Amino acid sequence: MLDYAALNALAAVVREGSFERAARALNVTPSAVSQRVKLLEERTGGALLVRGQPCVATEAGLQLCRHVERVGMLEHELREALPALGMGGGEADERVTVRVAVNADSLATWFMAAAAAFAAQEEAALLDLTVDDQDHTAERLRSGAVLAAVTALAQPVAGCNSEALGTMHYVAAASPGFVKRHFAKGVGARTLASAPSLVFDRKDRLQARWVRRVCHRNVETPRHWIPSPNAFVEAACAGMGWGMHPASMVAEAIREGTLVALVPGSTLPVPLYWQQARAAPQLLRRLGAAVRAAATGGPHALA
Repeated sequence: MLDYAALNALAAVVREGSFERAARALNVTPSAVSQRVKLLEERTGGALLVRGQPCVATEAGLQLCRHVERVGMLEHELREALPALGMGGGEADERVTVRVAVNADSLATWFMAAAAAFAAQEEAALLDLTVDDQDHTAERLRSGAVLAAVTALAQPVAGCNSEALGTMHYVAAASPGFVKRHFAKGVGARTLASAPSLVFDRKDRLQARWVRRVCHRNVETPRHWIPSPNAFVEAACAGMGWGMHPASMVAEAIREGTLVALVPGSTLPVPLYWQQARAAPQLLRRLGAAVRAAATGGPHALA
């Protein structure tokens, strides 16, 4: 029989990043958390945590964390069906955390509507959102670090379903002054090679993909690294560089003339998908329904 007090302690350390924060979350002492994790490691015969700042689960630790999360969701469903069971010791004990990976542009546009709708419906559930590039969120799902993901990967991760959400269209845009300074002779390989671009992070390949589409070859551009969707738009409006923006996010700026498209009418389409376990608990399926509704409705809906 598994020791669920020890499993919950392990999951709390991984979720909170340290024994001290896990102890506060569980309302026990750090030594109690340490002892529970140590006993669990002795029983499994190997390390379940890499101690550090933050503490990180080993592969075996991740497997146990995934298990306790699924058990928590199943108990959540059982409490809904049979509230008289009173399985938890209090409201905080009965909450379950759902870990999801989502790309930054979705989070900044349409995904928060899904998160808010889910949180309003599921008051005993908490969301733990991890931000990653849409080309890499599926890796977090594959590793077990999250239970569901918004991803650009259409092919289902092993054991998961993949459902199309729609397409996010990106437009290459910059301020009118920037375009006048750098693209007076047109947008091509030579002008792009000298004009500073805005890039979200080291995983962001949208600018490179758009440049290949326009120039039919790779072109290295000077880069500003700006890992914030809102600051990204602000930097473009301020004339720092050109970048790839979600069309819905900069539509008003383009209408007002604060930003202009480098190549009018040209967008880069990025299809997005929702992936979650095939045998997903009902709680996760309800989150999926909220995600689908937000992706297809509202001012930032996907095309």
